[in-house]
Amino acid sequence: MPSDVKQPAFVLVRPQMGENIGAAARAMWNFGLDRMRLVSPRDGWPNPSSVAMASGAGRLLDDAVLSEDVAGAVGDCDLVFATTARQRGMTKPVYSPEEAMRAAAERIAQGGRVAVMFGPERAGLENADVAQANAIISVPVNPEFPSLNLAQCVLLCGYEWRRASAEIEARRDEMAGAAWASGIEVEKLAEHYEQRLEEAGFFFPDHKAPAMKLTLRNLWSRMPLTSEDVRTLHGILRQMVRWKERG
Repeated sequence: MPSDVKQPAFVLVRPQMGENIGAAARAMWNFGLDRMRLVSPRDGWPNPSSVAMASGAGRLLDDAVLSEDVAGAVGDCDLVFATTARQRGMTKPVYSPEEAMRAAAERIAQGGRVAVMFGPERAGLENADVAQANAIISVPVNPEFPSLNLAQCVLLCGYEWRRASAEIEARRDEMAGAAWASGIEVEKLAEHYEQRLEEAGFFFPDHKAPAMKLTLRNLWSRMPLTSEDVRTLHGILRQMVRWKERG
């Protein structure tokens, strides 16, 4: 059975050789990924040729989910990436592997379900496959030799997933015992700074004041503040005002 670790599903679309499926399984397991999905393998499934190449990752092959088409393989996911080395002329966001796996880690941390599609060895994903994705992963390879084999592409995305998920976990550890600031707390902080800046003559000239205040409000709303952060920023401003009044 797959592990309980939350992670993306790696979907191999119409893979052609069992050996490449096994190598992809090994690459996945190198980075703790064990959700393999297969769409219409050319030589059928299960495939004995995949086992030797899996080299210790055979359980991924045993647990692989087989689908007849892409829609069936990714239908339960709310964020789907398609890997490709070619520009497709499609109106979709294009990510590097690093950016894509960071987005995947963030979505999964929020309770989402993510899939990453990899195309057949010879020609890659077809446009109809890519059309079912939300975004594209484009690897910045040598334009004179853009071909990556299946396992290489899986390995690259697996590595970036491992990095991104570790960063997310580290942030969770840092947040242990802390609470994010509520909207009211951030609003009160914004009002406090706006009031003191008004008194200091910061909003000048008058006709620019509304836009300057809006810019500051947007700044506060973009910042990922904890309740402790808010209290600290209030305290800093109060102390600066007291120091100015004493001077």
